[in-house]
Amino acid sequence: MMTFIMPLFSVIIPAHNRCCFVRQAVASVLTQTFKDFELILVDDGSTDETPLIEKEYRGRIAYIRQNNAGVSAARNAGICASASPYIAFLDSDDRWLPTKLERHADYIRAHPEVKIHQTNETWIRKNRRVNPKLRHLKKEGYIFTDSLDLCLISPSAVVMAAELFDTYGAFDTALPVCEDYDLWLKVTLEEWVGLIPEKLTVKYGGHADQLSSQYWGMDRFRIYSILNLLKCRGASMKPEYREQAIRAVFAKIQILVQGALKRQKFEFAEQLGKIIQIMDEGDYGSGKDYRFLLKD
Repeated sequence: MMTFIMPLFSVIIPAHNRCCFVRQAVASVLTQTFKDFELILVDDGSTDETPLIEKEYRGRIAYIRQNNAGVSAARNAGICASASPYIAFLDSDDRWLPTKLERHADYIRAHPEVKIHQTNETWIRKNRRVNPKLRHLKKEGYIFTDSLDLCLISPSAVVMAAELFDTYGAFDTALPVCEDYDLWLKVTLEEWVGLIPEKLTVKYGGHADQLSSQYWGMDRFRIYSILNLLKCRGASMKPEYREQAIRAVFAKIQILVQGALKRQKFEFAEQLGKIIQIMDEGDYGSGKDYRFLLKD
């Protein structure tokens, strides 16, 4: 009887109509100094030449093609197909330095109790290197409170124990953006986050097709995530976490209301006001439906 030894890492690249970037991402994985991994390319209904990449790297990558369903569904498909104790993600327009997986393997050997950790990263915007602001700097430890403001974990930089998806669920397919923010809140509520200080991820931005540039009021998606977390976990949260989450909702709603009124979205602004009233009354939203926040 044959036995199969699973690789340490499953690397998942979701892709949609970015063949010019995907080749660079795939190459940066296949040239890693640490070789104990499988690479899963999830083609989310591309209509460009992305399917040709499977032919170019046949035998070296696993290829999944699905109807276009969004980045969350693509990552989730990769997770379901993975066969490793640790999952790494790489966005199709980013790349890794050659020793990234090697340093993750070193970190896991040194800190087997840490279930999620990430590297630092270099930012490139419109072909120019830029420095992250202080608020974007990655941190180590229990970072739930800091993560309420914005994402402090990057999909292209992170490695997670596969068991975390059984505990906290996968990426929320209802979210067109901020799906990573949503998952990180659930995870950091309980988990200690590790950090490899080296800049081993290169993160590119400024593309016209970036999802974050296609939606107004990005904080409405973050509000949705915090409210759902309070609805599901508010009663059992640490009191200080619950207080910080509620404060974050209030602060983000106040800013979002101003933006809604400026765009003459009066009904939307009124619905936001009702949320504040609910929260003021000490109701964490059990039974409430916040999907109106996701509509344009």
